[in-house]
Amino acid sequence: MADDTLLAKTWHHSKFSDIGALVSLKQKKRLKISLAFPTLNEEATIGKEILIIRTELMDRYPLLDEIAVIDSSSKDNTRKVAEQFGAKVFTSKVILPKYGTFRGKGENLWKSLYVLEGDIIVWVDADISNISPKFVYGLLGPLLEDNRVGYVKAFYERPIRSSKGIAASGGGRVTEILVRPIFSLFFPELARFVQPLSGEYAGRRSLLERLPFSVGYGVELGHLIDILELEGVNALAQVDLDMRIHRNQTTEALGRMSYGILRTFFERVEKYGKSKLLFSLGDRHISLEREEADHRVVKTEISAVERPPMIEIPEYRLRFHR
Repeated sequence: MADDTLLAKTWHHSKFSDIGALVSLKQKKRLKISLAFPTLNEEATIGKEILIIRTELMDRYPLLDEIAVIDSSSKDNTRKVAEQFGAKVFTSKVILPKYGTFRGKGENLWKSLYVLEGDIIVWVDADISNISPKFVYGLLGPLLEDNRVGYVKAFYERPIRSSKGIAASGGGRVTEILVRPIFSLFFPELARFVQPLSGEYAGRRSLLERLPFSVGYGVELGHLIDILELEGVNALAQVDLDMRIHRNQTTEALGRMSYGILRTFFERVEKYGKSKLLFSLGDRHISLEREEADHRVVKTEISAVERPPMIEIPEYRLRFHR
């Protein structure tokens, strides 16, 4: 791969805008497709997302077979709104209760594999204010057209709010400050992803069920490294969705995110023999908060739990691999 090129399998969503053709491919290959939204207190946006996607990609075109919400015990009306707009609704903590429960997006994604029925799974974040069908069909296009593709990530411009107003781009700060530099050092193929941490992606069940899932912030990075090692870079693709408008996180939240990502990264580096860790990883993120004229140390536990590949769960094998 040339040093100045993006990932080889990079496309714009418009390449896959013939939704009827995608439906024909799906039917010809006899595939089921599931869409899931991992949620936590998203009543303001989840109804609109379900309505727009369901109207276009289930009612008008039968591209999706199910739309589901996997919820982290929201305190607002997320689950009620999702049900009203026609989604299947699952509470994460009651899925596979024998294995306990953890708070985090990765936990919801892992458990969704057990309750969803599709051969292809699409995950879309629930806080998108400019939702459009392209967020789904754009990710499905490469998987339906090319049997060699196993996992597709979205990328887009991400406007960011500041004291000067809204800038057209500037989101993805953790990617540019943290993830792309460490990918460049250890996994240069993955540095070709425009947004390796994007929250929208799709994959084949046959691949996803073999992946471990970090329950927290490291799930996206962990997936990319594991797929690279399992299947090679040709199993990976990315699609340009133009623009995504959502909530921007605070600097403090981005610090916690970076901590979780680094834990997952170092675990993968060790797992694949890229480097030898000479010390134990810490178990708390440390931040400093101003308190009048002084600063206070705040320690936050960032879960290091990693769920095993779903294929190793006996209940899952009984459900999908009889």
